Amino acid sequence: MRVGRPRRTPVAITGMGVVAPGGLGVKGFWELLTAGRTATREISLFDASGFRSRIAAECEFDPRQEGLSPREIRRMDRVAQFAVVCTRDALGDSGLDLAAVPPERIGVSIGSAVGCTMRLEEEYVVLSDGGREWLVDPAYAVPHAYDYMVPSTIAAETAGVCGAEGPVALISTGCTAGLDAVGHAVRLLQEGSADVMVAGAAEAPISPITSACFDAIKATSPDNDDPAGASRPFDLDRHGFVLGEGAAVLVLERLDDARRRSARVYAEIIGFASRSNAFHMTGLKPDGREMAEAIRAAMDLARIGPDDIGYINAHGSGTKQNDRHETAAFKRSLGARAYEVPVSSVKSMIGHSLGAIGSIEIAASALALEQQVVPPTANLHTPDPECDLDYVPLSARDHAMEVVLSVGSGFGGFQSAMLLAKGGTT
Repeated sequence: MRVGRPRRTPVAITGMGVVAPGGLGVKGFWELLTAGRTATREISLFDASGFRSRIAAECEFDPRQEGLSPREIRRMDRVAQFAVVCTRDALGDSGLDLAAVPPERIGVSIGSAVGCTMRLEEEYVVLSDGGREWLVDPAYAVPHAYDYMVPSTIAAETAGVCGAEGPVALISTGCTAGLDAVGHAVRLLQEGSADVMVAGAAEAPISPITSACFDAIKATSPDNDDPAGASRPFDLDRHGFVLGEGAAVLVLERLDDARRRSARVYAEIIGFASRSNAFHMTGLKPDGREMAEAIRAAMDLARIGPDDIGYINAHGSGTKQNDRHETAAFKRSLGARAYEVPVSSVKSMIGHSLGAIGSIEIAASALALEQQVVPPTANLHTPDPECDLDYVPLSARDHAMEVVLSVGSGFGGFQSAMLLAKGGTT
Protein backbone atom coordinates (compact mmCIF):
# COMPACT_ATOMS: atom_id res chain seq x y z
CA MET A 1 0.00 0.00 0.00
CA ARG A 2 1.13 3.53 -0.73
CA VAL A 3 1.64 6.12 1.96
CA GLY A 4 0.98 9.85 1.79
CA ARG A 5 -2.27 11.74 1.90
CA PRO A 6 -5.12 10.16 3.89
CA ARG A 7 -7.37 7.86 1.94
CA ARG A 8 -10.93 9.01 1.51
CA THR A 9 -13.68 7.38 3.55
CA PRO A 10 -14.40 3.88 2.19
CA VAL A 11 -17.93 3.30 0.92
CA ALA A 12 -19.62 -0.08 1.19
CA ILE A 13 -21.87 -1.85 -1.30
CA THR A 14 -24.56 -3.36 0.93
CA GLY A 15 -27.26 -4.24 -1.60
CA MET A 16 -27.49 -5.13 -5.28
CA GLY A 17 -30.19 -5.53 -7.88
CA VAL A 18 -29.37 -6.70 -11.40
CA VAL A 19 -31.35 -7.12 -14.60
CA ALA A 20 -29.03 -8.57 -17.23
CA PRO A 21 -29.26 -10.60 -20.41
CA GLY A 22 -29.40 -14.29 -19.71
CA GLY A 23 -29.93 -13.99 -15.96
CA LEU A 24 -32.32 -11.79 -14.01
CA GLY A 25 -31.35 -11.13 -10.42
CA VAL A 26 -27.92 -11.25 -8.83
CA LYS A 27 -27.88 -15.06 -8.59
CA GLY A 28 -28.84 -15.66 -12.24
CA PHE A 29 -26.41 -12.98 -13.41
CA TRP A 30 -23.47 -14.48 -11.54
CA GLU A 31 -24.32 -18.02 -12.65
CA LEU A 32 -24.29 -16.92 -16.29
CA LEU A 33 -20.92 -15.19 -15.92
CA THR A 34 -19.15 -18.00 -14.10
CA ALA A 35 -20.51 -20.58 -16.54
CA GLY A 36 -19.10 -18.56 -19.43
CA ARG A 37 -22.46 -18.62 -21.23
CA THR A 38 -23.32 -15.99 -23.82
CA ALA A 39 -26.72 -14.28 -23.94
CA THR A 40 -26.39 -12.77 -27.42
CA ARG A 41 -28.99 -13.72 -30.02
CA GLU A 42 -31.02 -12.42 -32.95
CA ILE A 43 -32.92 -9.24 -32.10
CA SER A 44 -36.54 -9.90 -31.16
CA LEU A 45 -37.56 -6.49 -29.81
CA PHE A 46 -38.06 -5.09 -33.33
CA ASP A 47 -37.76 -6.22 -36.94
CA ALA A 48 -34.04 -5.90 -37.63
CA SER A 49 -34.08 -7.68 -40.99
CA GLY A 50 -32.84 -4.61 -42.88
CA PHE A 51 -29.95 -3.82 -40.53
CA ARG A 52 -26.24 -4.54 -40.86
CA SER A 53 -26.07 -5.89 -37.30
CA ARG A 54 -29.12 -7.96 -36.38
CA ILE A 55 -27.96 -9.36 -33.05
CA ALA A 56 -28.10 -8.16 -29.45
CA ALA A 57 -28.10 -9.31 -25.84
CA GLU A 58 -31.72 -8.96 -24.69
CA CYS A 59 -33.12 -9.41 -21.18
CA GLU A 60 -35.85 -11.95 -20.52
CA PHE A 61 -37.84 -9.31 -18.69
CA ASP A 62 -41.58 -9.38 -17.98
CA PRO A 63 -42.58 -6.26 -16.03
CA ARG A 64 -45.75 -7.93 -14.74
CA GLN A 65 -43.83 -10.87 -13.31
CA GLU A 66 -41.42 -8.38 -11.75
CA GLY A 67 -44.29 -6.81 -9.82
CA LEU A 68 -44.92 -3.64 -11.82
CA SER A 69 -48.53 -2.47 -11.96
CA PRO A 70 -50.36 -1.77 -15.26
CA ARG A 71 -50.11 1.97 -14.54
CA GLU A 72 -46.36 1.75 -13.95
CA ILE A 73 -45.89 -0.24 -17.13
CA ARG A 74 -47.84 2.29 -19.19
CA ARG A 75 -46.06 5.26 -17.60
CA MET A 76 -42.48 4.03 -17.74
CA ASP A 77 -40.17 3.25 -20.61
CA ARG A 78 -38.45 -0.13 -20.45
CA VAL A 79 -35.28 1.56 -19.14
CA ALA A 80 -37.13 3.05 -16.15
CA GLN A 81 -38.79 -0.32 -15.51
CA PHE A 82 -35.32 -1.88 -15.30
CA ALA A 83 -34.17 0.80 -12.85
CA VAL A 84 -37.23 0.50 -10.62
CA VAL A 85 -37.09 -3.31 -10.42
CA CYS A 86 -33.36 -3.24 -9.66
CA THR A 87 -33.89 -0.59 -6.98
CA ARG A 88 -36.55 -2.64 -5.24
CA ASP A 89 -34.30 -5.72 -5.35
CA ALA A 90 -31.25 -3.81 -4.09
CA LEU A 91 -33.13 -2.27 -1.17
CA GLY A 92 -34.53 -5.66 -0.19
CA ASP A 93 -31.08 -7.23 -0.48
CA SER A 94 -29.51 -4.55 1.70
CA GLY A 95 -31.74 -5.18 4.71
CA LEU A 96 -31.79 -1.42 5.24
CA ASP A 97 -34.69 0.05 7.19
CA LEU A 98 -35.41 3.13 5.10
CA ALA A 99 -37.99 4.30 7.64
CA ALA A 100 -35.11 4.87 10.04
CA VAL A 101 -33.28 7.15 7.59
CA PRO A 102 -34.51 10.75 7.15
CA PRO A 103 -35.67 11.04 3.52
CA GLU A 104 -33.52 14.12 2.96
CA ARG A 105 -30.47 11.95 3.78
CA ILE A 106 -31.26 9.47 0.99
CA GLY A 107 -29.96 10.24 -2.50
CA VAL A 108 -30.08 8.75 -5.98
CA SER A 109 -27.50 8.72 -8.75
CA ILE A 110 -28.51 6.89 -11.94
CA GLY A 111 -26.61 6.68 -15.21
CA SER A 112 -27.96 6.28 -18.73
CA ALA A 113 -26.51 7.10 -22.13
CA VAL A 114 -29.60 7.18 -24.34
CA GLY A 115 -32.49 7.47 -21.87
CA CYS A 116 -36.02 6.45 -22.84
CA THR A 117 -35.12 5.61 -26.42
CA MET A 118 -37.73 2.93 -27.01
CA ARG A 119 -40.87 4.83 -26.02
CA LEU A 120 -39.54 8.10 -27.44
CA GLU A 121 -39.03 6.50 -30.82
CA GLU A 122 -42.41 4.74 -30.70
CA GLU A 123 -44.15 8.03 -29.94
CA TYR A 124 -42.36 9.89 -32.69
CA VAL A 125 -43.38 7.22 -35.21
CA VAL A 126 -47.02 7.70 -34.19
CA LEU A 127 -46.91 11.51 -34.08
CA SER A 128 -45.16 11.79 -37.45
CA ASP A 129 -47.34 9.13 -39.09
CA GLY A 130 -44.36 6.90 -39.73
CA GLY A 131 -42.07 9.81 -40.54
CA ARG A 132 -44.31 11.22 -43.27
CA GLU A 133 -45.30 14.37 -41.35
CA TRP A 134 -42.67 16.98 -40.56
CA LEU A 135 -45.00 19.00 -38.33
CA VAL A 136 -46.43 16.68 -35.71
CA ASP A 137 -49.76 17.03 -33.94
CA PRO A 138 -49.23 16.82 -30.14
CA ALA A 139 -52.87 15.80 -29.69
CA TYR A 140 -51.85 12.28 -30.66
CA ALA A 141 -49.19 12.05 -27.95
CA VAL A 142 -49.64 9.95 -24.83
CA PRO A 143 -49.64 11.91 -21.53
CA HIS A 144 -46.17 10.65 -20.65
CA ALA A 145 -44.46 11.63 -23.91
CA TYR A 146 -42.57 14.45 -22.19
CA ASP A 147 -41.20 12.01 -19.63
CA TYR A 148 -39.65 9.97 -22.43
CA MET A 149 -37.82 13.02 -23.75
CA VAL A 150 -36.24 13.87 -20.38
CA PRO A 151 -33.82 11.16 -19.15
CA SER A 152 -33.92 12.55 -15.60
CA THR A 153 -37.31 10.85 -15.21
CA ILE A 154 -35.38 7.57 -14.76
CA ALA A 155 -33.73 9.00 -11.65
CA ALA A 156 -37.05 10.48 -10.51
CA GLU A 157 -38.78 7.10 -10.78
CA THR A 158 -35.94 5.55 -8.78
CA ALA A 159 -36.23 8.25 -6.13
CA GLY A 160 -39.94 7.52 -5.83
CA VAL A 161 -39.21 3.87 -5.00
CA CYS A 162 -36.87 4.69 -2.13
CA GLY A 163 -38.45 7.97 -0.99
CA ALA A 164 -35.26 9.89 -1.68
CA GLU A 165 -35.56 13.61 -0.93
CA GLY A 166 -31.82 14.23 -0.91
CA PRO A 167 -29.58 14.77 -3.95
CA VAL A 168 -31.03 13.06 -7.05
CA ALA A 169 -29.22 13.08 -10.39
CA LEU A 170 -29.12 11.47 -13.81
CA ILE A 171 -25.56 11.06 -15.08
CA SER A 172 -25.23 10.80 -18.86
CA THR A 173 -21.60 10.42 -19.91
CA GLY A 174 -22.07 7.82 -22.59
CA CYS A 175 -20.61 4.39 -21.96
CA THR A 176 -18.94 5.43 -18.69
CA ALA A 177 -22.23 6.64 -17.18
CA GLY A 178 -22.66 3.54 -15.01
CA LEU A 179 -19.24 4.00 -13.43
CA ASP A 180 -19.59 7.76 -13.18
CA ALA A 181 -23.01 7.57 -11.51
CA VAL A 182 -21.64 5.32 -8.79
CA GLY A 183 -18.54 7.51 -8.49
CA HIS A 184 -20.78 10.56 -8.02
CA ALA A 185 -22.72 8.76 -5.31
CA VAL A 186 -19.51 7.79 -3.51
CA ARG A 187 -18.40 11.41 -3.39
CA LEU A 188 -21.76 12.58 -2.00
CA LEU A 189 -21.44 10.04 0.81
CA GLN A 190 -17.85 11.03 1.51
CA GLU A 191 -18.65 14.75 1.69
CA GLY A 192 -21.62 14.09 3.98
CA SER A 193 -24.40 15.19 1.61
CA ALA A 194 -26.24 11.89 2.12
CA ASP A 195 -26.17 8.86 4.39
CA VAL A 196 -27.56 6.36 1.89
CA MET A 197 -27.16 6.46 -1.88
CA VAL A 198 -29.06 4.36 -4.36
CA ALA A 199 -26.75 4.31 -7.35
CA GLY A 200 -26.36 2.51 -10.63
CA ALA A 201 -27.43 2.69 -14.24
CA ALA A 202 -30.01 1.41 -16.69
CA GLU A 203 -30.26 1.17 -20.46
CA ALA A 204 -32.78 -0.22 -22.94
CA PRO A 205 -31.31 0.84 -26.29
CA ILE A 206 -32.29 -2.08 -28.53
CA SER A 207 -34.40 -0.03 -30.91
CA PRO A 208 -34.22 0.89 -34.60
CA ILE A 209 -32.74 4.34 -34.04
CA THR A 210 -29.91 3.18 -31.78
CA SER A 211 -29.11 0.19 -33.97
CA ALA A 212 -29.09 2.40 -37.08
CA CYS A 213 -26.65 4.84 -35.46
CA PHE A 214 -24.14 2.10 -34.66
CA ASP A 215 -24.69 0.48 -38.05
CA ALA A 216 -23.75 3.77 -39.70
CA ILE A 217 -20.33 3.87 -38.08
CA LYS A 218 -19.87 0.08 -38.28
CA ALA A 219 -19.23 -0.22 -34.55
CA THR A 220 -21.44 -3.28 -33.96
CA SER A 221 -20.67 -6.80 -35.07
CA PRO A 222 -22.11 -7.99 -38.42
CA ASP A 223 -21.61 -11.65 -37.44
CA ASN A 224 -25.32 -12.39 -37.66
CA ASP A 225 -24.81 -16.08 -38.48
CA ASP A 226 -23.15 -16.67 -35.11
CA PRO A 227 -24.95 -14.56 -32.47
CA ALA A 228 -23.52 -16.51 -29.52
CA GLY A 229 -19.96 -16.07 -30.74
CA ALA A 230 -20.19 -12.54 -32.10
CA SER A 231 -18.92 -10.70 -29.01
CA ARG A 232 -15.20 -11.50 -29.00
CA PRO A 233 -13.18 -8.97 -26.99
CA PHE A 234 -9.41 -9.20 -27.47
CA ASP A 235 -9.80 -11.89 -30.15
CA LEU A 236 -7.96 -11.44 -33.43
CA ASP A 237 -11.15 -12.13 -35.41
CA ARG A 238 -13.46 -9.68 -33.60
CA HIS A 239 -15.62 -7.38 -35.70
CA GLY A 240 -17.21 -4.96 -33.22
CA PHE A 241 -19.37 -4.97 -30.13
CA VAL A 242 -22.79 -6.54 -29.60
CA LEU A 243 -25.48 -4.17 -28.33
CA GLY A 244 -27.02 -5.12 -24.99
CA GLU A 245 -29.48 -3.87 -22.40
CA GLY A 246 -29.96 -4.14 -18.65
CA ALA A 247 -29.40 -2.42 -15.34
CA ALA A 248 -27.67 -2.68 -12.00
CA VAL A 249 -28.51 -0.66 -8.89
CA LEU A 250 -26.45 -0.63 -5.70
CA VAL A 251 -27.19 0.49 -2.16
CA LEU A 252 -24.17 2.43 -0.91
CA GLU A 253 -23.34 3.47 2.65
CA ARG A 254 -20.26 4.69 4.41
CA LEU A 255 -18.39 1.64 5.62
CA ASP A 256 -18.61 2.59 9.30
CA ASP A 257 -22.39 3.00 9.02
CA ALA A 258 -22.71 -0.39 7.34
CA ARG A 259 -20.65 -2.03 10.06
CA ARG A 260 -22.73 -0.44 12.81
CA ARG A 261 -25.84 -2.19 11.52
CA SER A 262 -23.91 -5.43 10.79
CA ALA A 263 -24.78 -5.22 7.10
CA ARG A 264 -23.45 -7.61 4.50
CA VAL A 265 -20.66 -5.84 2.62
CA TYR A 266 -20.19 -7.12 -0.91
CA ALA A 267 -17.18 -4.86 -1.43
CA GLU A 268 -15.75 -1.49 -0.52
CA ILE A 269 -15.29 1.26 -3.09
CA ILE A 270 -11.91 2.76 -2.30
CA GLY A 271 -11.05 4.86 -5.35
CA PHE A 272 -12.62 6.48 -8.40
CA ALA A 273 -11.37 8.86 -11.07
CA SER A 274 -12.26 9.95 -14.59
CA ARG A 275 -10.46 11.69 -17.42
CA SER A 276 -11.24 12.89 -20.95
CA ASN A 277 -9.06 12.84 -24.06
CA ALA A 278 -10.46 16.09 -25.57
CA PHE A 279 -9.61 14.51 -28.90
CA HIS A 280 -12.44 12.96 -30.91
CA MET A 281 -16.07 11.91 -30.44
CA THR A 282 -15.41 8.24 -31.30
CA GLY A 283 -11.65 8.00 -31.80
CA LEU A 284 -9.06 6.99 -29.22
CA LYS A 285 -5.37 7.73 -29.04
CA PRO A 286 -3.45 4.43 -29.26
CA ASP A 287 -1.25 5.03 -26.21
CA GLY A 288 -4.13 4.84 -23.70
CA ARG A 289 -2.79 7.81 -21.77
CA GLU A 290 -6.14 9.18 -20.55
CA MET A 291 -7.38 5.84 -19.23
CA ALA A 292 -3.98 5.29 -17.63
CA GLU A 293 -4.26 8.68 -15.92
CA ALA A 294 -7.69 7.76 -14.54
CA ILE A 295 -6.31 4.46 -13.21
CA ARG A 296 -3.34 6.20 -11.57
CA ALA A 297 -5.58 8.85 -10.00
CA ALA A 298 -7.91 6.19 -8.59
CA MET A 299 -4.92 4.31 -7.15
CA ASP A 300 -3.63 7.52 -5.56
CA LEU A 301 -6.99 8.12 -3.87
CA ALA A 302 -7.07 4.53 -2.62
CA ARG A 303 -3.41 4.71 -1.55
CA ILE A 304 -2.54 1.50 -3.35
CA GLY A 305 -0.03 0.50 -6.01
CA PRO A 306 -0.08 -1.79 -9.04
CA ASP A 307 0.93 -4.84 -7.01
CA ASP A 308 -2.24 -4.56 -4.93
CA ILE A 309 -4.56 -5.05 -7.90
CA GLY A 310 -5.67 -8.68 -8.19
CA TYR A 311 -8.06 -8.54 -11.16
CA ILE A 312 -9.08 -6.09 -13.89
CA ASN A 313 -12.66 -6.00 -15.12
CA ALA A 314 -11.95 -4.55 -18.54
CA HIS A 315 -14.13 -2.37 -20.73
CA GLY A 316 -13.42 -4.99 -23.41
CA SER A 317 -15.99 -3.88 -25.95
CA GLY A 318 -14.71 -6.03 -28.80
CA THR A 319 -13.69 -3.21 -31.15
CA LYS A 320 -10.08 -3.33 -32.26
CA GLN A 321 -9.51 0.32 -31.41
CA ASN A 322 -10.81 0.06 -27.87
CA ASP A 323 -9.25 -3.30 -26.96
CA ARG A 324 -5.81 -2.14 -28.03
CA HIS A 325 -6.27 1.25 -26.36
CA GLU A 326 -7.04 -0.19 -22.95
CA THR A 327 -4.35 -2.86 -23.24
CA ALA A 328 -1.89 0.01 -23.68
CA ALA A 329 -3.48 1.84 -20.74
CA PHE A 330 -3.01 -1.15 -18.41
CA LYS A 331 0.65 -1.41 -19.36
CA ARG A 332 1.16 2.33 -19.00
CA SER A 333 -0.47 2.55 -15.57
CA LEU A 334 0.56 -0.77 -14.01
CA GLY A 335 3.90 -1.46 -15.64
CA ALA A 336 5.12 -5.06 -15.38
CA ARG A 337 2.19 -5.91 -13.10
CA ALA A 338 -0.13 -5.67 -16.13
CA TYR A 339 1.32 -8.95 -17.41
CA GLU A 340 0.63 -10.74 -14.11
CA VAL A 341 -2.93 -9.72 -13.22
CA PRO A 342 -5.91 -11.51 -14.84
CA VAL A 343 -8.12 -9.38 -17.06
CA SER A 344 -11.54 -10.24 -18.49
CA SER A 345 -14.54 -8.74 -20.27
CA VAL A 346 -18.08 -9.71 -19.28
CA LYS A 347 -19.33 -7.97 -22.44
CA SER A 348 -18.35 -11.18 -24.20
CA MET A 349 -21.37 -12.75 -22.48
CA ILE A 350 -23.92 -9.96 -21.90
CA GLY A 351 -23.09 -7.51 -24.66
CA HIS A 352 -22.51 -3.79 -24.33
CA SER A 353 -25.43 -2.04 -22.63
CA LEU A 354 -23.92 1.42 -23.18
CA GLY A 355 -24.52 3.61 -20.10
CA ALA A 356 -25.65 0.69 -17.93
CA ILE A 357 -22.65 -1.57 -18.43
CA GLY A 358 -20.38 0.24 -15.97
CA SER A 359 -22.72 -0.43 -13.05
CA ILE A 360 -23.33 -4.01 -14.20
CA GLU A 361 -19.56 -4.49 -14.27
CA ILE A 362 -19.23 -3.02 -10.77
CA ALA A 363 -21.72 -5.65 -9.61
CA ALA A 364 -19.66 -8.33 -11.38
CA SER A 365 -16.47 -7.01 -9.78
CA ALA A 366 -18.00 -7.02 -6.29
CA LEU A 367 -19.21 -10.58 -6.77
CA ALA A 368 -15.78 -11.61 -8.06
CA LEU A 369 -14.24 -10.25 -4.85
CA GLU A 370 -16.82 -11.92 -2.64
CA GLN A 371 -16.59 -15.28 -4.38
CA GLN A 372 -12.88 -15.07 -5.25
CA VAL A 373 -13.64 -16.06 -8.83
CA VAL A 374 -12.67 -14.25 -12.05
CA PRO A 375 -15.33 -14.39 -14.78
CA PRO A 376 -13.97 -15.41 -18.19
CA THR A 377 -13.73 -13.69 -21.53
CA ALA A 378 -16.02 -15.87 -23.62
CA ASN A 379 -15.30 -16.52 -27.32
CA LEU A 380 -11.60 -15.72 -26.94
CA HIS A 381 -10.06 -18.41 -29.15
CA THR A 382 -7.36 -16.56 -31.12
CA PRO A 383 -5.78 -13.76 -29.08
CA ASP A 384 -4.84 -10.56 -30.88
CA PRO A 385 -1.02 -10.34 -30.67
CA GLU A 386 -1.40 -6.64 -29.79
CA CYS A 387 -3.55 -7.66 -26.80
CA ASP A 388 -0.98 -9.78 -25.02
CA LEU A 389 -2.20 -9.81 -21.40
CA ASP A 390 -3.89 -12.61 -19.43
CA TYR A 391 -7.50 -12.25 -20.61
CA VAL A 392 -8.86 -15.41 -18.87
CA PRO A 393 -10.20 -17.10 -22.00
CA LEU A 394 -13.38 -19.22 -22.04
CA SER A 395 -13.53 -20.48 -18.43
CA ALA A 396 -13.89 -18.83 -15.02
CA ARG A 397 -10.89 -19.03 -12.71
CA ASP A 398 -10.60 -19.35 -8.94
CA HIS A 399 -8.30 -16.55 -7.90
CA ALA A 400 -7.33 -14.95 -4.59
CA MET A 401 -7.71 -11.17 -4.77
CA GLU A 402 -8.10 -8.23 -2.43
CA VAL A 403 -8.62 -5.39 -4.93
CA VAL A 404 -10.37 -5.21 -8.32
CA LEU A 405 -10.00 -2.49 -10.93
CA SER A 406 -13.01 -1.82 -13.18
CA VAL A 407 -12.63 0.56 -16.12
CA GLY A 408 -14.85 2.15 -18.75
CA SER A 409 -14.32 4.00 -22.00
CA GLY A 410 -16.96 6.03 -23.80
CA PHE A 411 -17.71 8.10 -26.88
CA GLY A 412 -16.62 11.67 -26.31
CA GLY A 413 -13.30 10.49 -24.91
CA PHE A 414 -14.53 9.68 -21.40
CA GLN A 415 -12.31 7.32 -19.40
CA SER A 416 -13.21 6.15 -15.87
CA ALA A 417 -11.63 3.82 -13.32
CA MET A 418 -12.97 2.45 -10.05
CA LEU A 419 -11.23 0.36 -7.39
CA LEU A 420 -13.11 -2.08 -5.17
CA ALA A 421 -11.66 -3.88 -2.15
CA LYS A 422 -12.81 -7.10 -0.56
CA GLY A 423 -15.25 -6.43 2.27
CA GLY A 424 -13.47 -6.25 5.61
CA THR A 425 -9.98 -5.55 4.25
CA THR A 426 -9.79 -1.91 5.40
